[in-house]
Amino acid sequence: MTKPVGVGQLSGGDEPQERRTMRERLVERTCAWCGQSVPYAGTGRRPKYCSAAHRTRAYELRTAQARAGLSPAEGGRSPDPVTQIVERTETVVRTEPGGVRQVPAARLSGEPYTLPEDAVEWVQALAHLRQVIARGGLPEMAREPLARACEAAARELRGPTPS
Repeated sequence: MTKPVGVGQLSGGDEPQERRTMRERLVERTCAWCGQSVPYAGTGRRPKYCSAAHRTRAYELRTAQARAGLSPAEGGRSPDPVTQIVERTETVVRTEPGGVRQVPAARLSGEPYTLPEDAVEWVQALAHLRQVIARGGLPEMAREPLARACEAAARELRGPTPS
C-alpha cells in the first residue's frame, strides 16, 4: 500500500521539489483465537486465525453468543433446566423346585428380551458367546455355571428325541 506522506513545493520554479512515499506491508499478525503469530505472504485476504480449527471455534463462539439473546422459538437457548430420562432394565432369575426360571425383561433398546426361536438363531447366539469368552468378556465366576449349563444342554441334544 502506497501512501503519499507529503508533497512540498518550494517557492519559485527553480527550486527542487520533494515527494515522499511510504510503503507498509503486513508481514505477520497474531491469531485472533490463541495469539500465536500467523505469517502473511503478502497476497490475498489477510489471515485472522492460525488454523481452520481456530476459525471454526471463533465462529461457534460468535454464533452462540448471538443465539444466547434469542428466545428458544427463534433458535436461542432455553431457560428450562436440562432433564434426563433414564430407562432401567431389570432381569430377575428365580430358583424354584422345578429348576431355574428366567423372567423376561426388556433390552436397553426398549425391545422385549426374547430367546432365539430356531436352530439358526441358537447357533448364532452360541457363536457370539464363544467370541465374548475368547475376548475375556465373561467374568470368571460365571464361567463354571455357564459351562455346566452348556454341557447339560449338549447331553439333551445328543439324547433320544422326546416323542
